[in-house]
Amino acid sequence: MKNIAVVFNGGTISMKVDPKLKAAVPGLTGEEIMAMVTGIERFAKITSYNFSSLPSPHITPKIMLDLSKFIKELAEREDIDGIVVTHGTDSLEETAFFVDLTVDTYKPIIFTGSMRSSSELGYDGPFNLATSICTAIDEESKNRGVIVCFNGDLNSASEVVKANSMALNAFRTPNFGPIGMVDNNRVIFYRNSIRTSPINIDSIDCNVSLIKCVAGMDSRFIDFCIEQGDRGIVIEGMGRGNIPPLMVDGIERAIKKGIAVVIVSRCFEGRVYDSYGYHGGGKELRNLGVIFGDTLPGQKARIKLIVALSHTQDINKVKDIFEHGLYAY
Repeated sequence: MKNIAVVFNGGTISMKVDPKLKAAVPGLTGEEIMAMVTGIERFAKITSYNFSSLPSPHITPKIMLDLSKFIKELAEREDIDGIVVTHGTDSLEETAFFVDLTVDTYKPIIFTGSMRSSSELGYDGPFNLATSICTAIDEESKNRGVIVCFNGDLNSASEVVKANSMALNAFRTPNFGPIGMVDNNRVIFYRNSIRTSPINIDSIDCNVSLIKCVAGMDSRFIDFCIEQGDRGIVIEGMGRGNIPPLMVDGIERAIKKGIAVVIVSRCFEGRVYDSYGYHGGGKELRNLGVIFGDTLPGQKARIKLIVALSHTQDINKVKDIFEHGLYAY
């Protein structure tokens, strides 16, 4: 029987409704949550760890790094075969992606949580935890990077997004779909995900901002980022990675200051590409030195840029990390 570490890290899965506030707040310990996962002792030996009880909007990149280091220490132990991490859903995709970028292990790492608190009918926390443990003990889960498990669906942390604010199947993968599923305690994988060597970082030492493009936008937000000393800016552009023309001068100023600028699309699906040659089009941005973020949404491109800039100050290496999948140097 395999040994699985379950790291409790707050979020809705650990919440119940406070009768005075009439709203969900942290209230359950990891042990109390595990007690609801009945029968799991027939599948794995569980050791629980309480990392935090934070709501997910309280998570920061520095906390992500601390969690990443904690997970790495667990993964290096010979007596642990897999790791399940609970997390609030609002920032789960960012933290899971951060861990995917920074922890190098063949052992399964599964992120999960719940969309409903323990005070609501249909509390999904125990089910998600049970299916995550089933995934963590499965041999086929090895060497797949971090996996996100919700509602029986398995998605790669490098691809998944929270696509709905309330549905039990809120976590979905645009473009490609899930990598597998858990059915009747059996883990079934339908496709592989691309896995590259993670980036080793010891600290978070950079500020990266995210700016979403809308019609008629100018460079004011970009100039503010420059003034604040940001080392990186992610632009959520239109369509294939195009921006309003009044933003071009700001991007050019940022690049001349040595700031890494990454372009992604505000579209839910599709990738950015230098298809268009008009003023503000992707071809002009490419020629200015903007880095293209492929299919990443803005929030995940920001996480990747934070990790990349914490690893190297060489913009060319940052470009390689984004555009050629070269993580380790």
